Formats: sequence, structure tokens, C-alpha cells
Amino acid sequence: MKPTIYLMLLFVAFSCINNSSRKNSVFIDVSKDVLTPRNYIIAKAEKPLNIDGLADETAWDGAEFSQAFIDIEGDKTPTYETRMKMLWDDDFLYVFANMEEPHVWGNLRQRDTIIFYNNDFEVFIDPDGSTYAYGEIEINVLNTVWDLLLDKPYRVGGIPVFHWNLDELKSAIHIDGTLNNPNDIDEGWSIEIAIPMKALVELKGQRSSLPEDGEQWKMGFSRVNWQFDVKNGRYDRKKVEGKYLPEYNWVWSPQLVINMHEPEKWGIVQFTSKNSSEGVKLINDDDLLIKQTAYALFRHARFGSLKNLAENKAGFEQSIEAKYSENETPIAANYFKTNLGFEIKLKSSKTGVVYIINEQGILRKE
Repeated sequence: MKPTIYLMLLFVAFSCINNSSRKNSVFIDVSKDVLTPRNYIIAKAEKPLNIDGLADETAWDGAEFSQAFIDIEGDKTPTYETRMKMLWDDDFLYVFANMEEPHVWGNLRQRDTIIFYNNDFEVFIDPDGSTYAYGEIEINVLNTVWDLLLDKPYRVGGIPVFHWNLDELKSAIHIDGTLNNPNDIDEGWSIEIAIPMKALVELKGQRSSLPEDGEQWKMGFSRVNWQFDVKNGRYDRKKVEGKYLPEYNWVWSPQLVINMHEPEKWGIVQFTSKNSSEGVKLINDDDLLIKQTAYALFRHARFGSLKNLAENKAGFEQSIEAKYSENETPIAANYFKTNLGFEIKLKSSKTGVVYIINEQGILRKE
């Protein structure tokens, strides 16, 4: 065969393979699964705060209140308003939240019981933003604490560590009204928490040091609120046909689903050494939406519309066209079946960085 003819045939074969690859690409719209998390600049307190359930110290003047909480799925307006704000110092991360509530009630008093069976306030903290090794704190109006550690999200087999007790944690409740009294209407309640910084920085692994100026953590905040009945003067969760009605979940940053344990969706908290957040700018992540797209593809490949790809043998590849924004060209991704699960690779058009996410939801740079 002449070299010229051989090269022509080779070119045609390559073109066919390339065209076939394009034709066989799977298109998926993940634009409704991708979000821009809310953000918060956390200022540094000059001296330790007195934890009394109120934000009446001068230091709190340097902390801005967050936006009002929204429904966890993002499509309903909460019945009652919730706002939080934060400060930090070398010893503690401080959280204050104010919650409107016409009936302030609670009955769980044992530490590390399942606090969200009462109305409660919840804090989720992932210092290194990996979605692995994160803390959760839930507190009700009786100041009963449930603190636990998740080695990884429940979706990939995470096991809660109940004996992760924050012994140095401080918390206090202030009630604007009366507790467990169904005969009047209350204004609400507030909570002030001091979370030991030492326990939090340990979750960063090798980088177990106090936050640097500009350092960003992933944090989530949730408020659980139940419909109730009053029987014999006592409050309890409302039942219909013998079953408790589902709770309301109101959050700072949207989750889009009723699940706080998708840490990639939590808000972005940026530390500053200044005593006020005023004038401090957020450090933007140019690849934020690409990372969110990677997690969305992981969820679809592990649990959703792309789950059937896992039925193929190791070595199988599938090209994917992912629409992640109404205003952006769909991004090309590649699914590769491994012996243990899968890897999805995608490249940022803005920074050129290649990201890989696997079946465990672990995201890394190539």
C-alpha cells in the first residue's frame, strides 16, 4: 500500500472514531443541581466574649448579620425569620443566631440525644472544604447539645462519631417570652455559641493551625422547626394518622434538597484578622462553578441518571456534555470506570485546571 493512501485511510479512521465519540456523548443538564453558595466574612474579636445568649457586647458590632435563612429546597419562604452572625479569636469560633418563634418549647434534656426532634439550631463545619471529616452541632432551646463528627457524608457510608464531645464548648439561650407556656405568644429565642477552635483546626489534618487571613472554610447552618400540638398543657410534635408531620428546614445557604449532608453546597466563610468585616472583600474562586459541576456529576453517577454507567467493566469510558449554566457552553467531561468505582474528569475553561472526582465524592486536581 502506498504511504499516501495509508495516511488517508488512517485519517478517515481517526475522523470516524472522533465523530463516533461525539455522537456517543451523553448530554446532561445539571444547571439545577449547581449553585453559588452564600458567603460570610468573619471578623476577629479583640477579647473573649461572655456567652449569655445575647449579642450585646461591643465586639458583636463588628459582625454583620447574615441574610435571612431560606427554605432548604429554596422554593418556599420560611414562616419565621432566622439570621446569624459570627466572630472568632484564637480560642473560639463564635456564633450568634436570632430566631422568631411565637411558641418557644422543648423537652429534650439529655446530651447527645437526637436534638432535631425538637426545634433546634444547627452548625456544620468543614474547615478544609474536602466534604470529609466535618463537625455538626445541634442545640435546642433548653441548651441541650448534640455534637458529633462525620468521617465522611452518609451518602458514601459515613459513620457519626457521637463521642466527639467538645468539652470546652460554651452555649447559652435567651428567650424573649416564656418557655413551654402555650397560653401566651412569644417573640422568639436567640443562641450564642463558642466552639473551641482547637478541635476545629484538627479537622484540617496536616494543616492544623489557626485560620490565616483570607482562609476560607465551608460552613452550613440550619434551623429545624416543627408543627406542634398541645395536650394537657404540653407541647409535642404534631401527628396526623399516627405519624409525625415532617419538619421545616430553614438554612443560611440553599441545599436544593432536604439533606444537610451534602457539604459541597455549604456556604463559604472567609476569615479576617480585622475587628470588623466592613471593607473586606471575598476572595473569589474562578473555578467555583466547575467544582460544583464536578460534584453534581458525581451525584448523578453515583445515585442518579448516570448510575447505569457503573454496570460497565473497568476501562469503560464515556464522554459527557454537562450543561451547568444557562449562560455558559456545556462543559466536556469524561467518565472512566475503575476497578473500585469511577472517575470523572473535567477541565476548567477559565483556569485550565483539570479536576477529577471519584465514586467517593473526593475531588482533586490532576
